[in-house]
Amino acid sequence: MKILGIDSSGMTASAAVLDDDKLIAEFSVNNKRTHSETLMPMIDRVLTASETEPEELGLLAVAAGPGSFTGLRIGAALIKGLGLALDIPVAAIPTLEGLAMNLWGTDRIVCPIIDARRNQVYTGLYHVSAGDRNRRELPEVVLDQTACDISEIVGKINEIGEPVIFLGDGVTVFREYIDNNINVKCDYAPAGSALQRAASVAGLGLIYYEAGKTVSSDDFTPVYLRPSQAERMKANGNNQ
Repeated sequence: MKILGIDSSGMTASAAVLDDDKLIAEFSVNNKRTHSETLMPMIDRVLTASETEPEELGLLAVAAGPGSFTGLRIGAALIKGLGLALDIPVAAIPTLEGLAMNLWGTDRIVCPIIDARRNQVYTGLYHVSAGDRNRRELPEVVLDQTACDISEIVGKINEIGEPVIFLGDGVTVFREYIDNNINVKCDYAPAGSALQRAASVAGLGLIYYEAGKTVSSDDFTPVYLRPSQAERMKANGNNQ
């Protein structure tokens, strides 16, 4: 089965085509251009490069959030349109799980952190060890994805007391704080694995599909975890 995966949840925009477990094409851009400019041409490019007609796709996999409100909405609109046109299911992948899959096979706790501004991060804790080689398995959720202060997630890791590996765009912002406050052995993912990748989203999408964890395009909605800036301003009476 051919799977189209996309991730527009952060600064990186990424699209990939998998044929079951085989990655055929992937394209990612992290150069501050808006996803409205890059994502659809990127999808066209990976479909062309993989010699895949849209009608050959059996599954759409999308990073469903949390992350950038604008990026998530752009990705959701594209996935809803494609899912409706092609009449195929959608695997709504939690952004942090998709990021954790970049490090599939490690025996450490994986801690993705996405900068959520105002000293907060979107984060979670996962075990993504390979397990049974003959069976695809979902990541083991140690701490479900959440929005919190960086001190809270570092404190939780110290409490658990296991070695950890960090990845995500929040590493650049909070690495000094982590280095100064972590009490367990920790490392950071290399550049090729550090940011969102559509191939990881698509690969996890296949596992979701096999586990019966898909939705229709009509039922798919992004996960924001916290209100947008506009919603916060409205709630505070400052929506001038």
